[in-house]
Amino acid sequence: MRNNWKKALIAVFGATLLLSACGTSSGGSTSAGEKEKVYKIGVTQIVEHPSLNAAYDGFKKALEDAGIKAEYDPQIAQGDPTANTTIANNLVSSGVDLIFANSTPSAQAVASATKDIPIVFTSVTDAVSAELVESMDSPGGNVTGTIDNHPDAIPNTLKFLKEELGAKKVGMVFNSGEANSRAQVDAVKELLKEMDMTVVEASVATSADVKQATESLIGKVDSLYIITDNTVVSALESVVSVANEHKLPMMVGEFDSVKRGGLAAYGFEYYDIGYEAGQMAVKILKGESKPADLAVQVPQNLKLIMNEDTAKALGLSIKDEWKAEFSE
Repeated sequence: MRNNWKKALIAVFGATLLLSACGTSSGGSTSAGEKEKVYKIGVTQIVEHPSLNAAYDGFKKALEDAGIKAEYDPQIAQGDPTANTTIANNLVSSGVDLIFANSTPSAQAVASATKDIPIVFTSVTDAVSAELVESMDSPGGNVTGTIDNHPDAIPNTLKFLKEELGAKKVGMVFNSGEANSRAQVDAVKELLKEMDMTVVEASVATSADVKQATESLIGKVDSLYIITDNTVVSALESVVSVANEHKLPMMVGEFDSVKRGGLAAYGFEYYDIGYEAGQMAVKILKGESKPADLAVQVPQNLKLIMNEDTAKALGLSIKDEWKAEFSE
C-alpha cells in the first residue's frame, strides 16, 4: 500500500514537473517574442521626390529581408529648414530606436539634435564636409550611412558634356544653402578648369524659384547640368520645360531625373543605396555593430542611362555606346 502511495506521489510530482516545464516553454516563447521586438524607426526626409522615396523603400526592404519588425514614423520637411529642425527634435524626443535620415539637411539636423540615438543616412553627397562623420572609414560617432556620390559620376558627366555634346558653358541651378549641392558645384568648377569650360550658376532658395532661375541662364549657357540638389529636383519639370523650349541638352545627377525629361545621367539606383543603408541599420539594431565602426558606403554599379525621346527632340544621333540602357 505504501509502495502504491509512493508511486502515486511520484506520478503527481512528475506531472507537476511536466506542467512546470510547459510553463518554462511558454516563458521561452516570451523569450522568442523578445527576438520579435518591434523597433521604432524615425524617418526624416527633406522633400518628396522619386529618388528619395526609392531610397526609403530600399531601406525598409532591407529590414524586412533581415526579419526586423519595425514601425516607421516618416516625416517630410517639404524643403523648409525650420520644419527640418522641428522634425529632428520631435524624433529625438519620441524615443525612437534609430533614425533614418534621407538627405544631407535631414542628416545634419538629427545629428545636431542627438549624440545618443543611432542615425543611418543615405542620399548624402559628402558626409565628411557636411560634418556628419569624422572620416569615411571611421565615422567615429552615432552616425553612418551610404552616400550618393560615386567618384566617377561628375568626371564622366563633364566628359560627356564636352566630348559628346560640345558644351563649353554649363548652367547649374542649385540651392547654395544645401551643403550637398555646394560640394558638387565646387567639384564641377574645379574639374572644368582643366577642360577649358566654365560654369554659370543660378542659385535658388525654394522650389518656387527654380523656373525663374533656369530662365535666367538662357543666352548665357549651351547646356545644363542638374546635380542631386533636393530643392531643384523636387521641381525638375520646371527645368525640363525651359530646357526643351530652348533646345538645351540637360545632364542630370540621377536616374529618376532622366525618366522625368533629363537627357542622361551617370548614376545608380537610389533604391540600392537605401537598401545598403538598411543593411547597416540591421547590424546596429541587432547589436552587431555601432555606427562609429561602420564605414560609410559608396554606391556601386555606375552606368549611363539616357532618355531616348529627349535625345531625339534635341536632334542627337544615338551612338551604340550610349545604348547600355534607356529610360522607360
